[in-house]
Amino acid sequence: MRHNRKKGLKLGTDASHTKAMKKSLAQALFANDRIKTTETRAKALRGFAEPIITWAKKGDLHSRRLAIAKLGDKDLVKEIFEKAAQGMWADRNGGYTRIMKLGHRKGDNAEMVIIEIVSEPVVKKAAPAKATEPKKAPKKVEAVEEAPAEETAEAEATEETAAE
Repeated sequence: MRHNRKKGLKLGTDASHTKAMKKSLAQALFANDRIKTTETRAKALRGFAEPIITWAKKGDLHSRRLAIAKLGDKDLVKEIFEKAAQGMWADRNGGYTRIMKLGHRKGDNAEMVIIEIVSEPVVKKAAPAKATEPKKAPKKVEAVEEAPAEETAEAEATEETAAE
């Protein structure tokens, strides 16, 4: 039985090859800050690499050991943890990677993307100006239905003829 064995996308290979591919892509991403790959691999890599940055923001020994176990390179993990200690992602609560589409690959028409580590600070949206008084609902005006002048003239004429 294979209870709880599936972790993310399979990427057309067996589980051990998928795990090795994600580890290799993550090492390349952290070493170069951006890599060019297919869209499905980039989306699978995003879920693999972002927890490592979250662990780096924590900065404790347990997080470092988890990152080394997942990434497999002590020197690379040391570099990531130093960047996090300098405050590279201090104001960011997730979304450490960015995927930009490039178009289709010529040979097999696969969607190619660039995945990169975001290093810019977060730009917070300006809060809307709040009014001192809460907005009141507009008053409903009851419309008095008035009959058009032609209809009233016709009604008066029929009343006069009926009275005679």
